[in-house]
Amino acid sequence: MWSVGIFRAARCPGLGGRRAHSALAQLRGAAERELEAIRGAGTWKSERVITSRQGPHVHVDGISGEILNFCANNYLGLSSHPEVIQAGLQALKEFGAGLSSSRFICGTQSIHRNLEAKIARFHQREEAILYSSCFDANAGLFEALLTPDDAVLSDELNHASIIDGIRLCKAHKYRYRHLDMADLEAKLREAQKHRLRLVATDGAFSMDGDIAPLPEICRLASRYGALVFVDDCHATGFLGPTGRGTDELLGVMDQVTIINSTLGKALGGASGGYTTGPGPLVALLRQRSRPYVFSNSLPPALVGCASKALDLLMDSNAIIQSMAAKTHRFRSKMEAAGFTISGANHPICPVMLGDAQLASQMADDMLKRGIFVIAFSFPVVPKDKARIRVQISATHSEEDIDRCVEAFVEVGRLRGVLS
Repeated sequence: MWSVGIFRAARCPGLGGRRAHSALAQLRGAAERELEAIRGAGTWKSERVITSRQGPHVHVDGISGEILNFCANNYLGLSSHPEVIQAGLQALKEFGAGLSSSRFICGTQSIHRNLEAKIARFHQREEAILYSSCFDANAGLFEALLTPDDAVLSDELNHASIIDGIRLCKAHKYRYRHLDMADLEAKLREAQKHRLRLVATDGAFSMDGDIAPLPEICRLASRYGALVFVDDCHATGFLGPTGRGTDELLGVMDQVTIINSTLGKALGGASGGYTTGPGPLVALLRQRSRPYVFSNSLPPALVGCASKALDLLMDSNAIIQSMAAKTHRFRSKMEAAGFTISGANHPICPVMLGDAQLASQMADDMLKRGIFVIAFSFPVVPKDKARIRVQISATHSEEDIDRCVEAFVEVGRLRGVLS
């Protein structure tokens, strides 16, 4: 058969090329049909190109003048803080651009260990482990921890990275209705037959700005012998009296077993994620967590930036208080104007509009008025739940917030959202 195959290839040298061309043409056609459907649904996501540093005021390619930025996860305004930048430059100079290695080979430097220890102290946990992103931390946790004898119970609106991480593990999977404690209890009863039971939830939900009822979750977990996991990416650094996150905010720091979070939002805004929790769990992740074992370690500059951001946060909570006051100002003014704002007292302020095309058009109208906000629609959020997500930063001034509200009111009247 082998010799016949060679003979046929020799007689028909263009056959393989034609088949490859046909396959590529099929791929192009399928992709174009999907893209056209996205455009037709009004859910096309364009990428604006920023030509300046991240901050409350940015420059955007193709638009003259400064733009007010209300769509970054830069909650504490540390992405361009001079001390954070200087710490990154110092780490770059002292430790180099990168390690060209995973952690367990030759990719662990003293600054990686120091940052892990600092994260553990910050969260009042035993140990911490760094990842390239929190998406990787979520991808690496469940598969390493849970076996076919175990169960994981997940809020239906958990972040995509939690969902994908859970899909990778072999545990029995239960999904409870969003923030519905009666449904969670029913699922916990059903899961009693399994060895370990892990309740997985976002601390703050990034599309709605609502917060998980952690005291109730922890009480149910204790009653049914379960562990609690919280992804606190949209809470670390600014929720709670000292910015420790939703577990501090709600008084359950000693009851949440595992926290995953990010260095790419409030803590400097660069990149990186981590898991913090019991020492034996972190040790197990160093041995078995695939995104950790098979990925390069975090570049020194990112480590330096995040470490300095934590220092600034632990030195003072003034920026946390500033952001809370500005969040209240925006929410109260928007609601007084007649808009519906989802969530409660979180700097994620979703302006609920329902229709995807309306949300997209209003975001474009806002940009024309010098306000950078982003519309979200299906499949990122449920159908008919389109919204413009506004995010408040500690570095926004009161004038910035008032200007944003005024633009929303003008655009809302233009589009018939407000009378």
